Amino acid sequence: MNSPSVPETMAAMVLTGHGGIDRLEYRQDWPVPKPAAGEVLVKVTATAKNNTDRKAREGLYPVKDKGDTVSFQVGGAPTFTFPRIQGADVAGRVVAVGEGVDAGRIAERGLLDFNLYADQRRDINLTPDYYGHGADGGFAEYITVPSDQFHAVANPELADAELAAMGMCSYQTGLHMLNAAGVTAGERVLITGASGGVGTAMIQLCRIMGAIPYALSQPDKADALLALGAEDVLDRSEMADFEQRVRAVTGGRPIDAVMDLAGGDMTDRFIDTMIFDMGARSTYPRLSIAGASAGNVSEIMWTRIYLYQVQIFGVSHGTRDEAEQLVAWICSGQLRPVLHAAFPLSQLHEAETYFTRRGSNYLGKIVIVPDSEWQEHGAPYALKGTE
Repeated sequence: MNSPSVPETMAAMVLTGHGGIDRLEYRQDWPVPKPAAGEVLVKVTATAKNNTDRKAREGLYPVKDKGDTVSFQVGGAPTFTFPRIQGADVAGRVVAVGEGVDAGRIAERGLLDFNLYADQRRDINLTPDYYGHGADGGFAEYITVPSDQFHAVANPELADAELAAMGMCSYQTGLHMLNAAGVTAGERVLITGASGGVGTAMIQLCRIMGAIPYALSQPDKADALLALGAEDVLDRSEMADFEQRVRAVTGGRPIDAVMDLAGGDMTDRFIDTMIFDMGARSTYPRLSIAGASAGNVSEIMWTRIYLYQVQIFGVSHGTRDEAEQLVAWICSGQLRPVLHAAFPLSQLHEAETYFTRRGSNYLGKIVIVPDSEWQEHGAPYALKGTE
């Protein structure tokens, strides 16, 4: 069943191949997708920008040769094919339903669980793929998605742009990092890249779980991160004597688990913060890693890993249960959006450039709003000069 106002064509930002932002083409004649059985058609009001958009576009996901220009594929044929509409964290409203879906969902506001699941329900997700990568995403006016993955969010205190900023790409990744490492109440957790979307999500998630988050970021973001729930903020630009600085803020106790979003040479230093006093520990040192922005190749002595019994968890995406838990926390107001700014869809090139060059005032998420929705859902959150 369709809303009578659904057009035949739409505006969309279409990625035509690997490369720079010039490969993103703004089209106003792109066909509106039709919902298949079990799907809903969503009119997009806001879609959060994620670093994975840029990395997939530039082909920065090699898994065999570090010099490859490719996006990841986990089994089977490549799914990141062109043309492709990117954008994973979609908020909007249902305007049509496919066969087998209750027409009562039309007009419902919701948030997308961004995963492309290979099966109906498991407690692990071993073939990670997502909307905006293996299927078209939200940098467009409309998107079709499975009905059971578009979760209703009726919280009137959240604007659509704020809801998109709490999308699953960041929040579910953060929750899965914590769950993979078995983080429990009272444990001390070091979070790298703490001012970004996943980092700000994990600070809040730690507090919900009763864990104690320590943030690694720039000092001019310390006040905002402390207000969000960080126990303390460590300056990422001053890495000399890092272990001693961690001891100072933890009262001499080791970090229980590290949530690493950066990789690179610093990972070895993060391990130092967990192993300096093994006699004081009651659990294994644990490292969850879900990013390599600081370097895809690190040098770590394996003797340090096995002699200190460091457990390492590679994390990509999460599970349906985690998505549903997050939606419950969003609906109850336990999670807060950290929205930095909004850009119109037609200015995605400018948004990509801003995101890449983001400076010291950047905190949280950028969202992309279709031009047709801009005045209501984007303009209140625009950067100066983009109104």
